[in-house]
Amino acid sequence: MTTALGDVAIMGGGCYGTFYLGQLHTARARGAITFRQLLIVDQDPHCPASAAPTGHQHSVVVSSWDAFLDHWLDAAARDHDGLPDMIVPTPLMPHLMAHWLERTAKRRWPDRDVALIPPMEPLGTPYDRLHTDDVRYVSFADWLCPTHCVEPLLCPAIKAPRTWEMGDAIAAWNAKLEATGTLAPPVLFTCRHVAFGVGMFPVSAAIDGVATFTAAAERAATIDLAIGSISACHGALAMLRVAVRNPIPH
Repeated sequence: MTTALGDVAIMGGGCYGTFYLGQLHTARARGAITFRQLLIVDQDPHCPASAAPTGHQHSVVVSSWDAFLDHWLDAAARDHDGLPDMIVPTPLMPHLMAHWLERTAKRRWPDRDVALIPPMEPLGTPYDRLHTDDVRYVSFADWLCPTHCVEPLLCPAIKAPRTWEMGDAIAAWNAKLEATGTLAPPVLFTCRHVAFGVGMFPVSAAIDGVATFTAAAERAATIDLAIGSISACHGALAMLRVAVRNPIPH
């Protein structure tokens, strides 16, 4: 069965991006996927991926990740031909989607206070750390995972069934926090294996997430939104707060 995709944006043209580029071209050549085009997003025009042969329907977009996402994720600018546009993240990138949602919220509500805040409540996974960038990094693995693991139902590290799912854990964590404050439903950018060892998440997750959060924020003076860039086993978790700005006393 062939998976039909629209545009596929690979974030970064370094070692990971170059590997993903080669794997996706191989997957296409073998009939596993089709795509409209591959985009490699890197601010270095001479990144390693730029040396790949150009006759394989891909191009390097010389841009910062933030600037690219601000333009590319604009719902009005997307190509609506029924094929899903996708993002291929790299495990070494910052929490790009949290920062993109923060910038989107600031444009949507210029008269409100909008900021990323530390998600202070632990998730409770074996690895669960709030780092200095105010992002909580979480993982069900307390072992060294195989490189480019596709997170199958049988975990290759412990040779036993994978009984966990990060999205379910975050949903339960969010529900617990709802009892003590005003939270929107979490927005999760869930990376799944698509073909030949390459995981990605759909652009629709971003567009749908904005719509869901906007509807919730319009009904509350202050609201928090949990934002996760996750896979089945690992994740980066941030919290976005939108609050009505208190008037300055005269």
